[in-house]
Amino acid sequence: MLNILYISFLPLLPLPSDSVATKTHNIDEVVVISGRTEGQKRSIKGQVASIDEHIGELSHVNLVRRGSYAWEPVVNNMATERVSTTIDGMKIFYACTDKMDPVTSYVESGNLQSISLNSGLSGNPQSTGNIGGSLDLKLKKAGFMELGIRNEELGIDTLSANSHSIPHSSFHIPHSSFLIPNFTTGYEANGHLQVYGADAAYSSHSFYANGGVFYRHADNYKQGGGEEVNFSQFQKLNAFANLGARLAEDHILEGTFIYDRASDVGYPALNMDVSKAEAFITSLSYKRLFHHPVLNTWETKVYYNHIVHIMDDTTRPDVEIHMDMPGKSWTSGIYSLLSASKGSHDVQLNYDLYYNRLFADMTMYPGGAAPMYMVTWPDVGTLNTGVAISDVVSLPHQQKVKLSAKVAQQWQKLNDEEGYHSLSVFFPGMKDAYYQTIGRVAANYEARVKEYTLNLGAGWGSRAPTVTEAYGYYLNNTFDQYDYIGNPRLKNESAIEVNAAVKWQPSSLLSFNVDANAFFFYNYIIGQFENRLSAMTVGAEGVKVYGNIDHATIFNTSFTAQYHVLPWLSWTGKVNYAIGRDADSDPLPLISPLAYATSLDFAWSRFQVRAEVNGNARQVNYAPKYGETETAEYAIVNLNTQYTFSLNNAHLTLRAGVENLLDRRYSTYSDWCNIPQKGRNVYVNVSVGL
Repeated sequence: MLNILYISFLPLLPLPSDSVATKTHNIDEVVVISGRTEGQKRSIKGQVASIDEHIGELSHVNLVRRGSYAWEPVVNNMATERVSTTIDGMKIFYACTDKMDPVTSYVESGNLQSISLNSGLSGNPQSTGNIGGSLDLKLKKAGFMELGIRNEELGIDTLSANSHSIPHSSFHIPHSSFLIPNFTTGYEANGHLQVYGADAAYSSHSFYANGGVFYRHADNYKQGGGEEVNFSQFQKLNAFANLGARLAEDHILEGTFIYDRASDVGYPALNMDVSKAEAFITSLSYKRLFHHPVLNTWETKVYYNHIVHIMDDTTRPDVEIHMDMPGKSWTSGIYSLLSASKGSHDVQLNYDLYYNRLFADMTMYPGGAAPMYMVTWPDVGTLNTGVAISDVVSLPHQQKVKLSAKVAQQWQKLNDEEGYHSLSVFFPGMKDAYYQTIGRVAANYEARVKEYTLNLGAGWGSRAPTVTEAYGYYLNNTFDQYDYIGNPRLKNESAIEVNAAVKWQPSSLLSFNVDANAFFFYNYIIGQFENRLSAMTVGAEGVKVYGNIDHATIFNTSFTAQYHVLPWLSWTGKVNYAIGRDADSDPLPLISPLAYATSLDFAWSRFQVRAEVNGNARQVNYAPKYGETETAEYAIVNLNTQYTFSLNNAHLTLRAGVENLLDRRYSTYSDWCNIPQKGRNVYVNVSVGL
């Protein structure tokens, strides 16, 4: 089922050359962040919104919040360990043992075209271990000029153009070009958040280039009632560039570079802040376009990224023992994706390989004693290679079957001798290298009968333990106040997924949608009490060691209704419910309680207004066994406005609004250690495209 939510910031910037797909492959939902979207739903907050806020628009996604920056995506109530996140298909691994820097934190709204979600085990071709789902953040690229106009004005995807979708002659066109600059700035009163951004795009038939710089700065925000939340400040700089060149009419070379640096980032839910989180992300790809009865496109990309993350407690008062906790991640990889169509079949075949190294250590400085040093990630090298295939089969009478599968082999080696020996104290006889085979297979059936659309799906998948789960050494978790130790003898975790959805649209003005999925886990990986060991972190309750439990279950369901009351007035309502249980029938942690949202949208000419209410019921099924505490129910009110107009040759969009209008003090179930959300927040921003 393909649900598309369009979020447009810079409507005059051209779509990337691969942004308008002639085919879709198992994509459940897409947030389009940049591009022309006339007649489609737009985000009324605009580019001031962070990546986290855009990801939160996706229907299967929640976010774990440890501060006001770098929220962790949770898909189908499963966190990073069970979710695959890629940037333009590139594998990237965070460098913080406390997950303070999810992959999504190393991009900016200004350099993204869209965010696509594959819910559950279907996965995108590059995803591995995605039991909960996969997110791919698509970069914004200017694309090539065709016929002297932009690609999206043709309504085609030039990179997937083939003999079935566009005549070959349309590639032989005049060499026209254009240059478009864009500017955006915004301000939020709560926390004094400031956003400044500028980007520009140049495009011709044989060459394109686009790039930009974005900067965000925020002070401590205030919770409902006006009390300041200390250590919630941050600042972030992001710069990017994309280049594309036609080597020949059907041969395209593209390059990407991203530099992202966050500094002075506060985390009120944790014991430490971050002095620097820095990423270098690069790629080079070759694309071959075919005019062939079967072959469509063939893309091969090589990439490299390096992340440095430095935790810092020097700004915290009353620190008993000062600690330095740097972490580093290096990833290099390649993938090669071939797309083909024949008759009713639309096939993708992908080969990918990546090598990642993760290293983290910690030095403690107790007063009056010698420093204490230990390795927390023992320089683990992971080599993963796999083959994936998917086929979308179109059947008569508006029916469709989607099939996908992937198998991958993974080798891991502990390169740091000190870290290896530390861990082998708890696991005598452990090896310094391990080998695993993982995979997934999924099938989905879709049928449309009159005003009904039915989707049924099932799948199986497995994942290898993460570096933290297998090799982590005394990693403190402030959620339950336990130190965690990895277990190199863990079995692979596996799960069976079943899902179903029904959409009823009796008219163009009214629609109802119900969907549900269930995951049945085997060898579920989670921290388990180990009373024979003593905690190392000051104030920790004890020690947990990662282990496999026999089984666990997670169930998610949602109901959505939309009604166009009048041509200028529409209503949307949504209710979500989830439940998770371990092998002892106890609740799993971080499972969303009943959540709801409703909104009224008014649109008249170039003026839009939205009033919305969203909230959660009281968290009944919380997990004290895993350190979770109950959160109260809440409801907040937001008001937003947007006005778009042209001035001379400039296209301007003005936005203003107020979030948490009633200044409610509240925390959600996924706010780490129940840190409070923002109180009343007034914002205003403007985007200008020339």
